[in-house]
Amino acid sequence: MLQKIGFQPGINKQVTPTGAEGQWIDCDNVRFRYGTPEKIGGWKQLGESNLTGAGRGLHHYVNSLGRKYAIIGTNRILYAYSGGVFYDIHPIKTTTTLTNAFTTTNGSSAVTITFSTAHNISAGDIILLDNFSTITGSNFGSSDFDNKKFMVTTVPTGTTLTVTMPSNESGSGATTSGGIRVQHYYPVGPAVQAKGFGWSLGTWGGEEVGAFTTTLSGAINSSATTGITLADPSQFPDSGTNFVLIGTEEISYTGINASNELTGVTRGVRNTTAASHGAGDTVTSTANYVAWGEAASGDLVLEPGMWSLDNFGDKAICLIHDSAVFEWNSAASNATDTRATIISGAPTASRHMLVSTPDRHLVFFGTETTIGDTSTQDDMFIRFSDQEDINTYTPTATNTAGTQRLADGSQIRGAIRGRDAIYVWTDTALFTQRFVGQPFTFAFAQVGTNCGLAGQNACVEVDGAAYWMSENGFFRYAGKLESLPCLVEDHVYDNINLESGNQMVSAGLNNLFGEVMWFYPTTGSSVVNRMVCYNYFDSTPQRPVWTVGTLARTMWEDSAIFGKPHALEYDAATDTSFDVVGNTEGRTTYYEHETGTDQVKGGAVTAITANISSGDFDITQRIVGNQMTGIADFRGDGEHLMKIRRFIPDFISQTGNTRITLNLRNFPNDTAASSSLGPFDISSSTQKVDTRARARAIALKVENTGSSQSWKLGTFRLDTQPDGRR
Repeated sequence: MLQKIGFQPGINKQVTPTGAEGQWIDCDNVRFRYGTPEKIGGWKQLGESNLTGAGRGLHHYVNSLGRKYAIIGTNRILYAYSGGVFYDIHPIKTTTTLTNAFTTTNGSSAVTITFSTAHNISAGDIILLDNFSTITGSNFGSSDFDNKKFMVTTVPTGTTLTVTMPSNESGSGATTSGGIRVQHYYPVGPAVQAKGFGWSLGTWGGEEVGAFTTTLSGAINSSATTGITLADPSQFPDSGTNFVLIGTEEISYTGINASNELTGVTRGVRNTTAASHGAGDTVTSTANYVAWGEAASGDLVLEPGMWSLDNFGDKAICLIHDSAVFEWNSAASNATDTRATIISGAPTASRHMLVSTPDRHLVFFGTETTIGDTSTQDDMFIRFSDQEDINTYTPTATNTAGTQRLADGSQIRGAIRGRDAIYVWTDTALFTQRFVGQPFTFAFAQVGTNCGLAGQNACVEVDGAAYWMSENGFFRYAGKLESLPCLVEDHVYDNINLESGNQMVSAGLNNLFGEVMWFYPTTGSSVVNRMVCYNYFDSTPQRPVWTVGTLARTMWEDSAIFGKPHALEYDAATDTSFDVVGNTEGRTTYYEHETGTDQVKGGAVTAITANISSGDFDITQRIVGNQMTGIADFRGDGEHLMKIRRFIPDFISQTGNTRITLNLRNFPNDTAASSSLGPFDISSSTQKVDTRARARAIALKVENTGSSQSWKLGTFRLDTQPDGRR
């Protein structure tokens, strides 16, 4: 007898397959729409190339000229995307002109560049070489270097660095060269986050916060307390008791004089040993470092290089996490040929930033209490500009600039604009920041506790409601704090890598389908490799609709500006086809989503495999009066075996073939096996499928395996009958 098989919308992974009768238990690349599962839309690569590094910031806006822009920040380079083209707008930190600065060696791909003074460039930083004239004694020519970006390979000394060419030197080796200009890109940070406690993450497993580096200007012996001179101590604290790390030795000092020399020096402090050090050795500011032998207050966290991106009218506002903030005017006559420049008067070290609208203040979170002094950065401190003036931050009686320090938490994790307030999260709590005008400018209120944000990008706002992921659950705020019921919660939190990945978590909104997604790394992975999605269109308090999958995106932007969602995918594999010579940081691909049925990347079309699996369903015989009818009843408890003679496929829509598998087992601990005649490939003309399957419990799997395939499931029907108890 044919009977309809009904399933509740959403995935339930909180119970066993046997306990999930009438429910779906797993999926990939599937969404629910009007309660019915379907394959998600495809995606295609945008732009002419991949981007260097891991994508850690994405913002869309339309300028006053009507031109659409995407501002994309990776952990190495800041890009503007418009009209299918990427433009490098990354800010330049220093510019140096050199003469006869190149050295190569026959048989080696390394090029040494020598500076006349300390360059303050680190391995992994990006430099741009231009204005190159000539090079002699080498098979490399000016075209191999001129107007080319390079990733710095090593820094042998404070005045030298090396880059790596795609091929080896085959000439005698360059000994002289003409002039060249070296432009040092502002460093952003590492591609991934590291967190732990041990030898591998810092000297003797200590804790480092906001460390800056420079080099020794000259060699020192193990007993020197004077003459310890730094190449560039501009970011080092210069008052009070502070510390620097050279090799494995820590040195305390109380000041820095006009000659960049440390004063009030004590050698070999905090259970380290005084040693000799050479000119050019790396010097690290470790004012918040705890050495071995002392009680470490917490784990070492090396946060990834991240951006906060927004726009103030035509200007893109771009903050490097824990560093400076920059502006780029998209409406300038030669905008795509210009670079972002530092915003004068603004804080120089902040965790996060956004533009408050419609009141138009530039707001910094986790920022400096004294502007320009990075040593005063306070992770709980907020500073905002004067209204309509991103260069003024000192409060006066006639302006609206101001400050506020939050009380609940140890650091501000992130903030987003809401319908009538800014939502600000710490690691423990949620606050609202509402514009009220003079004299206070903003009113702050705590509206939630024990609901902190997992990471900077783990929150979105839609239709007056904020959704976010904390380190212990999912939440919603729309006038009151709510914990989102989640039937995949254990699946997510038992496998997420929060120990080294809280800042890797990012949220995305797909308003076309009423979806909030969170992308995260799983245990053992340092990069994003999983997704969990909440459907706020189809969800009810009694039945929340969640899905899971392998879609891996580091950043996501909704469809408001470009009509379809855009997203960034990071691949850590090295590729020589980048715009940066010697890049070892991997690549980011920029995608448009909800287009077609497949992945289109680099001109290649790849099938997107989508699948969904049900829990087990079983039968008993339907009883009328006291008589067995021989009719299967799907409300059964598995007492009877069942014989499945055929099924009737039904799809609301279908492109290409769809595969259906009946997975059979007799007991919960059995390994499910496909029916002997299956799996079954279903076309749009398939009327019925004969199965000849027999089992106590059956589970259904629907999937596609090829390109140009898409499907939306209808009502599935099985022809079954009871078949005894053995």
